[in-house]
Amino acid sequence: MASMAYPQSYYAASANPVPERPALQGDIDTDVCIIGAGYTGLSSALFLLEHGFKVTVLEAAKVGFGASGRNGGQIVNSYSRDIDVIERSVGADQAQLLGHMAFEGARIIRERISRYAIQCDLKDGGVFAALNARQMGHLEAQKRLWERYGHTQLQLLDTARMREVVQCDPYVGGMLDMSGGHIHPLNLALGEAAAVESLGGVIHEQSPAIRIDRGATPVVHTAQGRVRARFVIVAGNAYLGNLVPELAAKSMPCGTQVIATAPLGDELARTLLPQDYCVEDCNYLLDYYRLTADKRLIFGGGVVYGARDPANIEAIIRPKMLKVFPQLKDVKIDYAWTGNFLLTLSRLPQVGRLGDNIYYSQGCSGHGVTYTHLAGKVLAEALRGQAERFDAFANLPHYPFPGGQLLRTPFTALGAWYYSLRDRLGF
Repeated sequence: MASMAYPQSYYAASANPVPERPALQGDIDTDVCIIGAGYTGLSSALFLLEHGFKVTVLEAAKVGFGASGRNGGQIVNSYSRDIDVIERSVGADQAQLLGHMAFEGARIIRERISRYAIQCDLKDGGVFAALNARQMGHLEAQKRLWERYGHTQLQLLDTARMREVVQCDPYVGGMLDMSGGHIHPLNLALGEAAAVESLGGVIHEQSPAIRIDRGATPVVHTAQGRVRARFVIVAGNAYLGNLVPELAAKSMPCGTQVIATAPLGDELARTLLPQDYCVEDCNYLLDYYRLTADKRLIFGGGVVYGARDPANIEAIIRPKMLKVFPQLKDVKIDYAWTGNFLLTLSRLPQVGRLGDNIYYSQGCSGHGVTYTHLAGKVLAEALRGQAERFDAFANLPHYPFPGGQLLRTPFTALGAWYYSLRDRLGF
């Protein structure tokens, strides 16, 4: 089997050193077998190990190989569809539970970084940027909504204040969330993996799960080994393939593209983002950007439905970057990469159980950094018999894509075209 290496991203090039983690050989027994060493799997593993479970993690490639090690590195609260949408679809009680959990992921990330001394360039402060009055109205409503659920670290920014945060013309205002922020996402995953191992957890890389025997004691098969477990957690998200067919039918991998400039130097970097906050705009197909520790600009955006890798990522993203920061027209792009996230039709995560002992969480729909850390805690609680928060997620509707896997890409692309047209026309 060919070894799966990290994509040629800025994160892989600047990753902290890590030990070799050999592929699984032979048969082992464990309490919990986790499929996927991204944030969902690692977060689950940590919470379970902290409560005395024996945990084995199987990773098809390397720790953080998927979205966890490729994303924009932004800590963004709530879900891909906000709490008001959840309130309308599930009723007040369930919405209460989900609403109060919407800000927990960011707290879990900071607690992990602090408890396990993870070196991942954490910076506080994230900004939502409004391109027109309609979007600014949306941010004002969002602030009221989030404050209703006890989230108070928010500040509205008028045009003048916005210019102090981002030195560029397009924005009419914004909202600053001081509990948001940014990190080196791959180094966060690598630090969490080291924490898992420090508690006695075992991680096997280059060990894709090829089959799960379901039953009273599930068995997960890899090419060269088997794991017998009391419980299985499926945490492969957009990189799961068809291992669990009933999950594949209800989700669609989508690609997002990211570029990193050459180092800009302190002075130029400070003129772009004087407070070093990360920024995302309020469009349906949004752009997002931030500075790295070595003062590069990371800029991402665009969605490729069905997760094909576009031939020239720089050609897609560079024009978006220059629209925000025309002063970077002569700056070299050192890295360009793509990564997949998993979209659901409702754009809400899918959490549940298959039979009595196979648990899953998937479909963060582009809002994964904070949600996955919360998901790990919620899954671990369920395995310990505390299912109230798990059930709140599990009861969200899981819709299959219309027309099945054949038609899900054109349908979704059509929807995205409609929303991007709305963004452009400003309504």
